[in-house]
Amino acid sequence: MLLPKKVKHRKWHTMRRNAGKPMTETRGINLSFGSYGLKATSACRITSNQIESARKVIARYAGKSGKIWTRVFPDMPYTQKPAEVPMGSGKGDPQGYCFQVKPGRLIFEIDGIAETEAREALRKAGTKLPLKTRIVSRAI
Repeated sequence: MLLPKKVKHRKWHTMRRNAGKPMTETRGINLSFGSYGLKATSACRITSNQIESARKVIARYAGKSGKIWTRVFPDMPYTQKPAEVPMGSGKGDPQGYCFQVKPGRLIFEIDGIAETEAREALRKAGTKLPLKTRIVSRAI
């Protein structure tokens, strides 16, 4: 499970969406390392557990010859209040770390395996994530 070594603040703000600002990504939108990638087409917060479960699916297909790159890192803490606690009395305790994904962001890249295997691995990894994704390949 991915988590930062140290954080400046234990609890962050929720990061509200601005209706006037376009909700698209400008960083991490092109394939930089691998031949195939998993790109987000919707916005969502993905937790470190979800990233890890998707990475395990890809690693199972990649074997020893394939190489995997994870292009996101969960560094934003999220909180949750215990069950059956009344409203008020402050913010909940940190539960884990997540990454806020915007449309267009590459989440995983893979190289070193056949195209059919890479597409199947990325398709299965996309089902583990709570957002819509598509598979992209390098233009040759």
